[in-house]
Amino acid sequence: MTITPYLRVVRASAWYDLVVTAGFATPWTYALVHNALSSLGALPELDPIQTLYANLMGSVVVVWAVLRLVRPLALHGLLDGVARVLFTAWQGYALAQGAPRFLWLFLGVEALFGVLQLAPWWRRGTELREPLVR
Repeated sequence: MTITPYLRVVRASAWYDLVVTAGFATPWTYALVHNALSSLGALPELDPIQTLYANLMGSVVVVWAVLRLVRPLALHGLLDGVARVLFTAWQGYALAQGAPRFLWLFLGVEALFGVLQLAPWWRRGTELREPLVR
């Protein structure tokens, strides 16, 4: 994969993150997201610590998404791919512990973007590495 199509994938994953995660970034919007997700499957009652962690995650992911939209770099795609492997692992763990089944939808998208962003790095001679070795 050349750099231009790869950066399109980096931007697409950033747009996905921004759309899906923006609602987690504030206590008020998270309450709305929590209510919507609760209609898809049983979630625990909203509490201050859950809200805090949702807001922390939402804030960081929104900032990370904006960085990838404003200044997409191949390195950002590599790091985002690694983060998606971690998110996929933790979502899988949550599902194994009885989390609502709607989480499979998010896990699938995380895994897909993870593969799309990491696979080009596994190939020898990829031009994505060039900016990293300068």
